[in-house]
Amino acid sequence: MSPAEEGRIRLTILGGYLGSGKTTWLRHQLHEGAFAGAHVIVNEAAETPVDDALLGAASSLSVLAGGCVCCAARQDLIDLLRRIADERSRVEGSARISQIVLETSGLADPGPIVEAIRSDPVLVYHVVVGEVIVAVDALHGLSQLESEPLGRRQVEVADRLILTKVDEADEARLKTLMATLAAINPGAAMSGAARGVTHALPDATGTPPAALPDLSGSAAKPPIRPVRLHLDDSIDWTAFTVWLSALLHARGDDVVRVKGVVRTPAGRLLLQTVRRVVQSPEILPEQGDTREDNMIVVIGRGYSEKQLKRSLAYFAGKDDNTMAR
Repeated sequence: MSPAEEGRIRLTILGGYLGSGKTTWLRHQLHEGAFAGAHVIVNEAAETPVDDALLGAASSLSVLAGGCVCCAARQDLIDLLRRIADERSRVEGSARISQIVLETSGLADPGPIVEAIRSDPVLVYHVVVGEVIVAVDALHGLSQLESEPLGRRQVEVADRLILTKVDEADEARLKTLMATLAAINPGAAMSGAARGVTHALPDATGTPPAALPDLSGSAAKPPIRPVRLHLDDSIDWTAFTVWLSALLHARGDDVVRVKGVVRTPAGRLLLQTVRRVVQSPEILPEQGDTREDNMIVVIGRGYSEKQLKRSLAYFAGKDDNTMAR
C-alpha cells in the first residue's frame, strides 16, 4: 500500500555534503514538475538562509535556519512536521498535501532524521519516509569520502545517489568515485546530473574502488561551523573579490563553502563557492521580503570569526566593527 493510499504524507529527504549541488538539483526538479504540490522544507546550519531564494517554484516552503535538523534543530523539524500534519488534517480532497521534500543542511546526517521521525509517537501516524536522496559532488566527492566521516555516513543511508557536476569531472576519477560509492552502498540507485539536468554516467564496470582510509581512529578535526559576515553598503567590490580569492587560495582546504546574496553594481547576485571553486554568479530578482542581503556565510573550520572579519576589513580598508554584525 502506498503512503497516499494509507493516508500518510510521503517525506523525501534530500541530503549531501556542503556544496554538493542539492539546491540546484531540487530547483530543476521543481521546474520540471517533479514533487508537484510538495511542501519544501529548507534546512541551513547558518542563521542567514540563502538556498531558499532559488526555490521559488515550490508550492509552499518553510525554512529552518540556525542549526542542523539531525541534531541542534531536530525538535524544530519535529514541531514543523507536526504542524503540517495538523493543518493537513483540516483539509479535504486533492488540496491535501501528499508529500514533503526536506533539503537538509550540508552538515546533516540523514540517519538520525529518519530515526527521529519513525520514533515520534505522533509523526509515525502521519509521515512516512519514502526515500533518502543524497547528492554527491563529482569534483570533490572522492576527497570528501577519503577525509570526512560525515560524507561516508550520508552515502551509507541513501536510497538514491545523484552525482552532480559530472560534465566537469575527469572521467577516470568519476569512474573511481562511482565504484567507491557502489562499494559503500551497493543497494543505492545511481544517476548523474549537470546543473540539475539528468546527465549520463560512464560505464564504471571493472573499475576498482578507492582504498579509503580508516577514519575511526584518526584525530578529531575541528568542527565545521558557519560564520556570518555583513558587507557594508560602501564596500569596494574589487577589494572584496581580491579578499575572497586570497581567502580561498590560502585556506581552500578549510573553507568548505561560501554563499550569500549580495548587492553589487551588476545587480543582486547569488555568490557561491565550493572549496577553491567560485561558481558563476547568478542575478536574482528583487524581492519584497525581509531577506538579509549583503550577508555572506563562510562555512569551514580552522579559523575564527574574528580572523575573518579582520582580514576582510584589511582588504576593504574598513574598521573591523563596520564589516560584520
